[in-house]
Amino acid sequence: MANRMEWPHNSNRNRRISSFIDRFRDKLSHHDALPQMVILGVLSGLAAALLIVAFRWLIETPLALAFGANVDDFESLPPLLRFAVPFAGALLLGAALSFVQRQYQSVSVSHVLEQLHNNRGRLPAMNIAVQFFGGIVALASGQSVGKEGPGIHLGAGVASQLGQYFKLPDNAMRTLVACGAAAGIAASFNTPMAGVVFAMEVILMEYTITGFIPVILASVLGATINQLVFGTELSFVAVNNQGSLVSELPFMVASGFAFALTAAAFIKLHLYCLQRNSRPIWQRYLLIGVLTGTAAIYVPQILGTGYDTLNQAISNSLELRLLFIIVIAKLIVTAVATGLGMVGGIIGPTLMIGGCLGAIMGWVGNSLVSTASEPGFYVVLGMVAMMGAVLNAPLAALIAILELSHNPGILFPAMLLVVVACVGVQTIFSYRGIFAEQLNVKGHDLHAETGKGFLSRVGVRSVMNRSFHVVSFPLSMDVIRQQVASESIWLVIKLDANGIEEASESNKTCSDENQSDIRRQVGLCNNFALVATADLARLLDSEQHQLPDEILSPYVLDELGIKLFDLALIDSLASLHNAGAVMRDSSAEVLIVVETHYIAESRILGIITRATLENYYGL
Repeated sequence: MANRMEWPHNSNRNRRISSFIDRFRDKLSHHDALPQMVILGVLSGLAAALLIVAFRWLIETPLALAFGANVDDFESLPPLLRFAVPFAGALLLGAALSFVQRQYQSVSVSHVLEQLHNNRGRLPAMNIAVQFFGGIVALASGQSVGKEGPGIHLGAGVASQLGQYFKLPDNAMRTLVACGAAAGIAASFNTPMAGVVFAMEVILMEYTITGFIPVILASVLGATINQLVFGTELSFVAVNNQGSLVSELPFMVASGFAFALTAAAFIKLHLYCLQRNSRPIWQRYLLIGVLTGTAAIYVPQILGTGYDTLNQAISNSLELRLLFIIVIAKLIVTAVATGLGMVGGIIGPTLMIGGCLGAIMGWVGNSLVSTASEPGFYVVLGMVAMMGAVLNAPLAALIAILELSHNPGILFPAMLLVVVACVGVQTIFSYRGIFAEQLNVKGHDLHAETGKGFLSRVGVRSVMNRSFHVVSFPLSMDVIRQQVASESIWLVIKLDANGIEEASESNKTCSDENQSDIRRQVGLCNNFALVATADLARLLDSEQHQLPDEILSPYVLDELGIKLFDLALIDSLASLHNAGAVMRDSSAEVLIVVETHYIAESRILGIITRATLENYYGL
């Protein structure tokens, strides 16, 4: 008896919670839902930061036990272990991933972009698990990859899972994924500003206030939690400029073309391998292990993130010949490994390649001009130029290096150098950044659809027409008169399977056609027919004496000249961009917005017409 008395209370409470969540989703579907997005930014930032902290701790703990304070000190290993460690790591990963379906092997930033632009920002949990555990093995075994790419995927992935759990609209999912990515970079790099800019420049590819503020919050939380756990120590040693920058500008411009050439070579080799990675994953990982291990015997600096090597280059502790060897070996090994699918990122390796190439350019500059800046200064410039050119993210690269070096004097020459490098890669070699080119290889063009970013910021719930009434077949004249009197704009006629069959039999003109043709002829979609109430009102005024008294099927309405619209269903969580794509693919004139988790019961929330989409903000 007690349970029976508690049930109504619980039921009312559940309805109140459900109603609150529905209102929250409605608010989020608007393009200016800033307060709601702030809440999601905080939640996603916390979740992403905690996951990245766990990821970093599981990588650095075994490395600290092996190497002490310098977790990148793979150079201290004897030659045999330099080969064995990365080879064993690649072999273990290849064997484990052989049991994972191919679609779940896709990881890192390109996977985030692909899911964001082609799967409504819904990142699969299995890919996140592969990134987490695979990234730990790859980085702990010294593979020539970075930790920032996995951090972006993990941060965006946990934020996406949060959004999927609460069934948030697609336009909110975009910002949520960007929040997670920003927190991932901030927690991996300890660069909150760079996390924000990278999320807006590379992930969302746009700058909006509604997007900026939650992303900033998420990034700050990511950096804060990272500093609480790992401290605030800088990744790179400080560098000072002692030269005359104005006199060096011509040489810096020339250096920019050298970085453009190197970045283009890296992208080209990476894409070449990416186009040929159809072989079983264990074979590809075996090749990666052999290549990495063999190169590491002679050039151990390529192993791991290479931050210790960059610090040596900044301190002018590496010989010119060794710098050349490191640039060539790191470029080849990283491009091949990531192109063949090794779990890990490319941001860290591009910093190392660019830094060592910058040290070379510093040597050349000092040999030409005695008052030139020290080579260590060119190391930092090279890191900016290479990262910006490879990723096509010049602003993110500038902010990242500013935060990592704590030297504002770097910005003026770095801006010039990164512009020359980025323009060179795009105009001379026609590459729009490695992530965009990766998706092009897979058949996806991030820049193919005009207005996609804008329309993706708005949910269908914010523009749908809620003035409708649902009636069931059979439909009587009394019901029609009631609906006309109610002044609803739309009348949705709901048919079950028996109703469709009965209506088909009652319409002799359609009895000899197959059911799919009948459904198309009268605008049926998923057992729905749609008619404008105004059309029924005009018919009642002008031809009431011709109408039957009892049953009106959609087919009878069609015969009487009442327009039944071509329909398609749209998920209530979809964006206006998704709605436009559905209309385009189905040739529908009107979309019926259906609640996602009530599709089986056909719970209708609203109506969207083609004119609504075309008139929205003049598009």
